[in-house]
Amino acid sequence: MVISPSDPVSASGVTEISVAHSPDSDDAFMFYGLATNKVRVPGYRFSHTLADIETLNRRAQDEAFYDLTAISFHAYPYIQKNYALMGCGGSVGEGYGPMVVASRPLTPDDLGRIRVAVPGAMTTAYLALKIFNPAIATVTVPFDEIIPQIMAGNFDAGLIIHEGQLTYSSSGLYKVIDLGAWWRETTGLVLPLGGNAIRRSLGAEAHAILSKALRDSIHYALEHREQALEYAMQFARDLDAVMAGRFVSMYVNERTLDYGPDGREAIRKLLALGFERGIIPIAPEVDFVD
Repeated sequence: MVISPSDPVSASGVTEISVAHSPDSDDAFMFYGLATNKVRVPGYRFSHTLADIETLNRRAQDEAFYDLTAISFHAYPYIQKNYALMGCGGSVGEGYGPMVVASRPLTPDDLGRIRVAVPGAMTTAYLALKIFNPAIATVTVPFDEIIPQIMAGNFDAGLIIHEGQLTYSSSGLYKVIDLGAWWRETTGLVLPLGGNAIRRSLGAEAHAILSKALRDSIHYALEHREQALEYAMQFARDLDAVMAGRFVSMYVNERTLDYGPDGREAIRKLLALGFERGIIPIAPEVDFVD
């Protein structure tokens, strides 16, 4: 059930909040406290929907499809009328991030002469790739099919996100460029990839309550790492426990509790560059709810 201003409370007197995030180990870890009722919020009940991030990016443009939803930062300008960014729950690359991999050794300059499989035009990975080189030709492929499609010879290279960043070499693929490393070298900032957005119409009181609930969920997972990782493992595609723990550590950490001033600066800079270079057609107006 999605709450609207005219229908804020269920028949039982409990406010229903629809939550959406991707079925990935880092998101699962982050939402562990809320999803398993380890973290409870008096007067609120949460319903969870899992979908790949590109689907969530598209749904969020559909008149506030969910109350609280994971999104790629690239998608934010398209939904900013209905959503604000939450001050917690983000994933950033600290000198690492989405990368282009290939079936044979290539240089970054080679990418302008081939087709690159990408996981969706609304992903931040796509935005970073286009900022790096707007001339790169891309074809959208579901994120979990990109490595198999390269191995099958259908594409020379692909832009990988999620666990593929740790597993590509075991498939015999070669790294062409790590966009998180390139972004840090270029800007000196972390690469902000995904965050959580909250529906504006819920109002300031609910914003404060739900922001605390998400931060409490993240904190609970970090404090109960073993149990949270065990829960997250069911979403860890092709990763063993050690690799899943490594991946979660990359994207759920102290930055997830709070971006920090430089993290917020990085979000604004990324979206501003996307707009200045004509990749994003809407001027971004970034504001946070804490």
